[in-house]
Amino acid sequence: KQSNKANSNIKSKRIEMNAVKFSFKGRSETVTAPESISSSALLALARKSLQIDDDIVLKLIFKGKTIAQQNVPTNGSSTADEDSKRAFPEGVKIPKSGAKVIVMGTMTSGIATLNSMRSDPLMRGFDEEKLVSKAKNGIMSTFWGPKLGSQHPKYKFCRLEECKDASFGTRPTSSTPHAFEARRLLEQLATDPGVVQVLTSRELVVGCLGEMDPIDDRLMQKKKEEGACLLGYNTNHGLRIDIKLRTDDLNGFRPYNELASTLIHEISHNWVSEHDVLFWTNYGQMRVEYLWKHACYILGGLFVNGKRTASLAGIMDMIVFPSDGKDTPTKPKLMDNICQSVVKELAGEMMQHRLPVQLVAPAVIGFGKDLMMETKDDSIGIGKGQRLGTVSNDENSGLSARERALAAAEKRAREAKEEK
Repeated sequence: KQSNKANSNIKSKRIEMNAVKFSFKGRSETVTAPESISSSALLALARKSLQIDDDIVLKLIFKGKTIAQQNVPTNGSSTADEDSKRAFPEGVKIPKSGAKVIVMGTMTSGIATLNSMRSDPLMRGFDEEKLVSKAKNGIMSTFWGPKLGSQHPKYKFCRLEECKDASFGTRPTSSTPHAFEARRLLEQLATDPGVVQVLTSRELVVGCLGEMDPIDDRLMQKKKEEGACLLGYNTNHGLRIDIKLRTDDLNGFRPYNELASTLIHEISHNWVSEHDVLFWTNYGQMRVEYLWKHACYILGGLFVNGKRTASLAGIMDMIVFPSDGKDTPTKPKLMDNICQSVVKELAGEMMQHRLPVQLVAPAVIGFGKDLMMETKDDSIGIGKGQRLGTVSNDENSGLSARERALAAAEKRAREAKEEK
């Protein structure tokens, strides 16, 4: 009885062995291995039985699942995974004929070459696909943060269109930014808080915001023949607006603050086609409103990814002057800085059309003061700004600051014509 009991103990302690058939590039080898063999031990057994070189990284597949895989350290040498977990999980039935394991191998040099290659910009990654999906749901860009990365549901750019023509180079070897980058830049412009404010306060809808072809645009070529430089144009009073995004050498994009200024310039053409006093008055007021929106976020203490929205838009120097000191300026001081910056900007642009800035400066400055008065202290923040034109103390109480300024500009234009 004692001998039978000892024999049963020996049987219980006996390690069960299973046949394992390795298959690798048309070759196969059958070995025996413990049922509880670890992943690293099974990898070593496969390499030894099939006589595979050490510079080949192995992966073992059993019943369609990876049961063991080597790691590739950064120094380039391949070592087996030292994880002691079982290669064949508990509960997995192994056939009596043995486990058929497929061995896959990759040269370490090939892995290093693949990792060093530049991804093809023609192929969208998973992150880009998520952005496309968000764009379909109204969230076009995350550049301005999750709370600011969308347009107004009604007053907006209905469609964005980047230049997809490959005539100026969109292959991975070309130096010009790909059309995907141009698309992201258009989304950044469309969701710029200042641009959204301008469209919303004026209840504007633009059919399409597009990118000018940097080479084959006919209007741009015509302006070049006339000795001018075309940076954008407005078709049918807002049906479509095209902006020149790329530099002349096609190696990059124009500065963002210039692109935003060009876009507001073209939006102003929704009302006035000619570059007359009425146009420059309207454009100057739009610029004031654009800058003031970003100034409100400065006063409200808003940061996007650790930066002010004005810094992201490249307009901080137009809102906060170095002479203002380290403390945040007051509302009147910020508006005074904005009006000075816009009047200075208008003086340079109007000079090209032989118009003095003094014709529009009073209307622009007056608009800025009204806009500041209509912005309550407790309304400065995300999504809480008071809509332009809700407070008025003059006889035209039914008009907003923008409408009053436009009416004054039209009056001055009529008087100027009558004097002529």
